[in-house]
Amino acid sequence: MKREDSYRHQGLRRKLVESIKQKGITDEAVLKVIMEVPRHFFLDSSFLEYAYQDKPFSIGWGQTISQPYTVAFQTQLLEVKKGDKILEIGTGSGYQSSILYVMGAKVFSIERIRPLYLKTKALLSELNYQVRLFYGDGYKGLPAYAPFDKILVTAAAPHIPETLKKQLKPGGLLVIPVGEKNIQEMLRVKKISDNDFETQKFGDFSFVPLLEDKS
Repeated sequence: MKREDSYRHQGLRRKLVESIKQKGITDEAVLKVIMEVPRHFFLDSSFLEYAYQDKPFSIGWGQTISQPYTVAFQTQLLEVKKGDKILEIGTGSGYQSSILYVMGAKVFSIERIRPLYLKTKALLSELNYQVRLFYGDGYKGLPAYAPFDKILVTAAAPHIPETLKKQLKPGGLLVIPVGEKNIQEMLRVKKISDNDFETQKFGDFSFVPLLEDKS
């Protein structure tokens, strides 16, 4: 199926960029990529009319595509640089993965819901976004491909997984929403050394939970 990006979609994206700019997103590279990546490609046809509203939407299997402001906020915190090797926990629709890829990062992404993993893998292949997708448990990360410059978690974790901290390079950043209820606190963790981490807090957000494979 050919996906089209019309002038109307581009106009709606321009309004969306202005909206998230007014909410405090200042990183020009982030604003530029929100303008470039067609969010409507990542939503089912029933939601196309609403693709450029600053709202989350269901993508099935109890998961959502985050609102654009949240995507922009996490991406800004990550301080993405071209060539960064980034691990994303929770591929979901593939929208956030695509944002990182278009910014020039080498993206590795894990999804634990198999039908969603297969659907998103097919979509990213169709769009020629060269993100490396893995089906598995995000809590475990990807030790075989570590270390990473940056790690981004796109679901709510009850705590910061030690496995992910270990897979960061010294000087690397981990951005993660932490909390067990409906509201989580956005944290950015900087790895100073193997046993030394610096944590900053960036306000409250609401994410679907990061599920763990208990088997």
